[in-house]
Amino acid sequence: MFYDHQQIEKKWQKYWEQNQTYKTSDATSKPKFYVLDMFPYPSGAGLHVGHPLGYIASDIYARYKRHQGYNVLHPVGYDSFGLPAEQYAIQTGQHPAITTEENINRYEQQLKKIGFSFDWSREIRTSDSSYYKWTQWIFIQLFHSWYNKTIDKAESIDTLIKHFETKGTEGLNANQNDKLSFTAGEWNAASEEDKQDILLNYRLAFRAETTVNWCPALGTVLANDEVIGGKSERGGFPVYQKKMMQWSMRISAYSERLLQGLATLDWPQPLKDSQEYWIGKSQGAKVKFLIDGNNETSDNQQPATDKVIEVFTTRPDTVFGSTFMVLAPENPLVESITTESQKAEVENYITETSKKTERDRMADVKSVSGAFTGSYAINPFTGKKMPIYISDYVLMGYGTGAVMAVPAHDERDHRFAKKFGLEIIEVVAGGENVQEEAFASKDGKCINSDFLNGLNYEEAKSKIIEEIVKRNIGEGTINYRQRDAIFSRQRYWGEPVPVYFKNDLPYTLPVSALPLALPEVEKYLPTEDGDPPLGNAKDFAWDEANQKVVVTDLIDNVTVFPLELSTMPGWAGSSWYFLRYMDPHNDEVFCEKELSDYWGQVDLYIGGSEHATGHLLYSRFWNMFLKDRGYIDQDEPFQKLINQGMILGMSAFVFRIDGSNQFVSKALAGDYKTQKIHVDVSLLKGGSDELDTEAFKMWRPEFADAEFILDNGKYITEREVEKMSKSKFNVVNPDDISEEFGADCLRLYEMFLGPLEQSKPWNTQGLSGVYGFLKKFWNLYFDGDIFVVSDDEPTKAEYKVLHTLIKKVVYDVENFSFNTSVSSFMIAVNELQKLKCNKRAILEPLAVIISPYAPHICEELWSLLGHDESVEYVKFPELDENYLVEDEIEYPVSFNGKMKFKLALSATLTANEIEKIILKDERVINFLGSQAPKKLIIVPKKIINIVL
Repeated sequence: MFYDHQQIEKKWQKYWEQNQTYKTSDATSKPKFYVLDMFPYPSGAGLHVGHPLGYIASDIYARYKRHQGYNVLHPVGYDSFGLPAEQYAIQTGQHPAITTEENINRYEQQLKKIGFSFDWSREIRTSDSSYYKWTQWIFIQLFHSWYNKTIDKAESIDTLIKHFETKGTEGLNANQNDKLSFTAGEWNAASEEDKQDILLNYRLAFRAETTVNWCPALGTVLANDEVIGGKSERGGFPVYQKKMMQWSMRISAYSERLLQGLATLDWPQPLKDSQEYWIGKSQGAKVKFLIDGNNETSDNQQPATDKVIEVFTTRPDTVFGSTFMVLAPENPLVESITTESQKAEVENYITETSKKTERDRMADVKSVSGAFTGSYAINPFTGKKMPIYISDYVLMGYGTGAVMAVPAHDERDHRFAKKFGLEIIEVVAGGENVQEEAFASKDGKCINSDFLNGLNYEEAKSKIIEEIVKRNIGEGTINYRQRDAIFSRQRYWGEPVPVYFKNDLPYTLPVSALPLALPEVEKYLPTEDGDPPLGNAKDFAWDEANQKVVVTDLIDNVTVFPLELSTMPGWAGSSWYFLRYMDPHNDEVFCEKELSDYWGQVDLYIGGSEHATGHLLYSRFWNMFLKDRGYIDQDEPFQKLINQGMILGMSAFVFRIDGSNQFVSKALAGDYKTQKIHVDVSLLKGGSDELDTEAFKMWRPEFADAEFILDNGKYITEREVEKMSKSKFNVVNPDDISEEFGADCLRLYEMFLGPLEQSKPWNTQGLSGVYGFLKKFWNLYFDGDIFVVSDDEPTKAEYKVLHTLIKKVVYDVENFSFNTSVSSFMIAVNELQKLKCNKRAILEPLAVIISPYAPHICEELWSLLGHDESVEYVKFPELDENYLVEDEIEYPVSFNGKMKFKLALSATLTANEIEKIILKDERVINFLGSQAPKKLIIVPKKIINIVL
């Protein structure tokens, strides 16, 4: 029977949509299972065959869990705010909402063609005001919260205000920007403006001056993961370090909980390692070094200023070897301590450093550069003066933005000391020659260190911290590398921040005013005054008296105030979307507590590893905050996470002879000086390596008059496996594959390529084998063109094939080994074909087993089998191990360990019974001849070995 995949797939996609087959119930009586794919951004290019890999895997698992009787939540939506749509708006003037809508429509068409079992009724888009209303609401809750370190959780800012009213800062243990000290009386006497200013020091969403990655060409601040090699990931524009007033999220308050929570998660270890490194917990000490005001090189001088440099060090045991200090170029102290003679050099160095991102500075471990400030600090333990430098290897975001340099025992400090001719003093024994190479190991005893001499690392660390505290110059402490997350973007296409400014202090809008809608603007670039694009809006001011947004011309700073012009970052909407799917249409709360309690954590989350230190950290942070404030009950958002690998493209290259428009075939290219150029894989003949030269000439205008030097009448391209990308012209459109081979074939083939977590190359030619399997599977149910299924009882052999498959598929799906399941399908169908099996008792469960992988063909077969309902919710076939018990065992019969023949015997025979049978076998008698066997080794159900 002809397998018409196009007709079948269109029919069932229409059926699923009309009948809302995958609509999830909110009834909490059934056990739940929540399967989620990482939020897709709808790009203009649409999907290529690499994108659906993770979606197919999650879809198989979701369908499998439905067969097991679970209430499955498998939703879809779009992370629809983003820089690409805004850049397109700047170039064309088209509103980003229009571009985004077009892109989403394209994505949705493609996703539906592949047959995913998403609950489309729960679709969300971060750029819809009905969604970002609640993103803004969460921001307001963060603004009105502080972190109480005593109980290790966030609380309402009202509890902090009560503490100030009764105790001031006495006994306060809070996460804060600066350590403040005031009495209850001073707080109560303070003005409203002063109180609001103080509270900003504690709020979880706060505004402060921060060093950011500023991209002038894009007119916005970029996150570290949006900058590569000092340039923007989008567009490749230069990025500079710049100090700006920015909104930030106090994620640093959650560093320890984020670290400890990793132990509870079933995540890939490399991903956990990335987060652990990013959080960067280290134990050590904070130590204060006085700055000497004499700017002379002689030692043991009394300081002439009261300025102090506080450092965090993980090696306080080496303080006697600290011979100079290094500050981050952004450190606020630099300006005040730089002498007049060093000012030009320092300013030039700061300018050069501003062109590098923190990530670049961390990665560049070999380069050594710096500038002397002209000032000195005093080592509190040696009394020696220490020259103070600035260098880009010290980061303002880690520790205090200053280091006590110990060149004998730190590689970077050593390289710096050698470059600038600074003193190197050995204080830990064990190195060969610290003047030439740093000895960074902790496995050595202290020397040249006064009262620390002879102590090991742990002893010396404890002793020196004790002395630091006694001298009142510091304390033992724990530090985290993780910085507070910048939450402002100077761009248009993002969530407006629900804040207005009164006397230059931020106040949140009332919740009743949400959503604060994104206003219309005439242009999407910053204003002439340098304000973000929202500064171009004419209707974007807050009327405090009437509680509504009004035209900006009415701003009088008495009753009408300016609104915040920055928008939220791209990660805001994706940090809580998994919660909104639980209750997507609720306009009263972001998610009903009863529903969030039922759905709880995402049970299976599939997506790329590139989100390790961005989205996944921010989502965990917001989830923990919402739990602290009592809105949800689960500690972590995603229990099990799988990073799918990439499907790589098979790129094609042509060879252009330098200085000409002649192209030479691959095998002949070595005879010429050539340039290797990517060519679109669609220009190859039938998926082979041969270029369609006429199509190539029509591809781009510059190739219209191309000439070719052929090899045996053909132009053969060079092929290479690379990341699938539009820029490499190696993209394969899933629409084309679905049209030619079917969505079921695409789904099976992507799983068949290899383990889910591994990257693997795409090869369109490989689809024909999978398509052949689908035709065999289809024809099991037909005799010629007639659908024929028998109600006869299956044979033991047929049952064995079925139950072998059930056992294998259950194991494979539960262990995410989807590729081996596809192999098992092929084996089972081949065996059933040989057995000429057409029994209902075999073919019905077979359709159910294969349906998570190939739903369209299985729905059609299930319907032909006489069922009115969808196959989707049919119970998954149960394994009966009895069918796997062997009735007969084919024993290898060996003589002195060498197999001579095989003998089929009943599986129930004992060793004695087997011995009697074997000694009467004519082949054994012939082999033995006149010899008597010395020994007969019989292992029931395994081997027979006759020893002569």
